[in-house]
Amino acid sequence: MAEILNLRRARKDKAKRERETEADANRRRFGRTRPEKEADKDAAERTVRTLDGKRLEPEKD
Repeated sequence: MAEILNLRRARKDKAKRERETEADANRRRFGRTRPEKEADKDAAERTVRTLDGKRLEPEKD
């Protein structure tokens, strides 16, 4: 015999799974701490300064 399925409960469970997957994606996208963001920003600025310091000819305006 088939299992009885409550459609309302099934819809709620499906919505909950979708919210959880969206939350997980947002945690990966926006879940970085301020020090991590600042460290990446500082590293990028340091790279630009290093490359600019090694130019053979100054930049022309």
